[in-house]
Amino acid sequence: MTLVNAADVPVVAQSETARPAAPGWLGRAVAARPWRLLPTPLGTPFTFGYALLLMATAAYADYGDQETVGRLLRDSSTDVAHLSDRPLLVLVASALWVAGGLQSAYGLAFLVILTALERRVGGLRAAGVFLLGHVVATLATELPVAWGVAMGELPTASLHRLDYGISFGLMACTGALAGLLPPWARWTLLGSAALLCARDLLEYLDPLAAWGHPLAGLVGVACWPLVRRRVRARALERAMTRL
Repeated sequence: MTLVNAADVPVVAQSETARPAAPGWLGRAVAARPWRLLPTPLGTPFTFGYALLLMATAAYADYGDQETVGRLLRDSSTDVAHLSDRPLLVLVASALWVAGGLQSAYGLAFLVILTALERRVGGLRAAGVFLLGHVVATLATELPVAWGVAMGELPTASLHRLDYGISFGLMACTGALAGLLPPWARWTLLGSAALLCARDLLEYLDPLAAWGHPLAGLVGVACWPLVRRRVRARALERAMTRL
């Protein structure tokens, strides 16, 4: 999830035990079936449907009436004021937007990460990991703001901020997916995510997102037992159908 100051909005915001069948498994898979890197209606219905929805809202954010866009983003914000008033609505609404619109890198990362995770564990569990990371990281970053305002350590303006996007859920899915990859791919993925989080923390341009992203990643890592159990169950189901 990416935090944006309201003033900046234009009036216009495989299981651990699984091993590749042979060396070069990723390259051959991409060469033989490159479409498996992208969602499909039948293979990954959750990711496919969600991606279409995100593309629609991103296109509207880029090309729609900017005054309306600004109002919708403010109404979708998971700031403290909105969370205390209508928490369920804004938690859902905030995940319907991609910060940066159609040109955002989050959109491409969403397609690749969510597709890979859903192909391994199914749409229901992929959606569950995404939602868990989105909700936990949002609450973990916004509740301290509410406490700071109540204690007089933060201005009341902190209760009204523009906070929306898919990055918390995406980071949780990244952490979960890493647990299903071979060791070299797992640590490459986790290392890349950690570098991005470290950069955000060092720059500290977006404090809530800077702390929320590693928290969401840890939520995904905590889901390893669940997703690995599902991968083993699906492998057993496939083996039984061959008998």
